[in-house]
Amino acid sequence: MFFHPLCLILSSLFLLFTAQNCSHALHSPNGTIESPGYPYGYPNYANCTWVIVAQEHNRIQLVFQGFALEEDFDILSVYDGQPSPTNLRTRLTGFQLPAPIVSTGPRLTLWLLSDYAVSGQGFKAVYEALPSYTCGNPGQLLNGMQQGSTFNIGDKIRYSCNQGYVLEGHTVLSCLATSSGTAAWDFPLPYCRGESGAPMCGGQLRGPSGIITSPNFPVQYDNNANCTWIITTSDPSKVNASKKHT
Repeated sequence: MFFHPLCLILSSLFLLFTAQNCSHALHSPNGTIESPGYPYGYPNYANCTWVIVAQEHNRIQLVFQGFALEEDFDILSVYDGQPSPTNLRTRLTGFQLPAPIVSTGPRLTLWLLSDYAVSGQGFKAVYEALPSYTCGNPGQLLNGMQQGSTFNIGDKIRYSCNQGYVLEGHTVLSCLATSSGTAAWDFPLPYCRGESGAPMCGGQLRGPSGIITSPNFPVQYDNNANCTWIITTSDPSKVNASKKHT
C-alpha cells in the first residue's frame, strides 16, 4: 500500500497536536493549576484549557506563584467566563509574575497555547472562590511589603517599598462594595520602581552563557537586597552555573 508523503506529514502533525491537548474542569472551591511538566518545561504545541466554576454569586481569584513562558510565542489567555473574544481578560507571556486576577462572575477560563520550539518552565497558580463580601488578596509587591491580612469590605491594605525603590501608584487600597453586589479594590496594585542611579538588581537573561553579579560587585551589596535573575535557554532542563571567587 502506498501513502502519499503529504498524507504522512499531515498525519504526523495531527498526532503531534492532539498528543499535547489537555483540558480540565475544576469545581472545587480552591485548588492549584500547573502547566504540563511544571517546573521542568511544558511541551511544544501545548493546547490546554482550565475552566474554573464556582457557586452562583461567587467570584474566583487566581494568584500566580510561578510564571515563565516563551515571550510573545507561548501565550496564556485568561477569560472572564467562557473563552470568547468579548470575555478576554488578559493575555500573559514572558517571565514577569502576573498580578492576581479576580473574575466578575463564577467562571474563569485559562487557555495555554505554545508554539513548535523553545519553552519556559511554565506556570503555577492557586485559585479560590470568593464570597461577595471579600475583595481577595490584591497581591504582593516585588521589592516591597504589604501591611494588612484581611480583604473584606471596609478593609484597607498599605504598601511600601524596600530601600532603593519608589512606590508607583496608590499607597493604600480599600475594599469597597460595588453596585453589582460584590466587592472590589478601589485602585490597582502599585509597584516598586528602582530609584534613579540605583544598582541593577535582578533581570532577565537570555542566550547560551552569561555572567551574573550581585549589586555593587565586587564591593559589598546593600542591606535588604531582594534580587531575582531569570535565565532562559533553548533547553530549560539544562542550565549549569559555576561561581568564581575574586
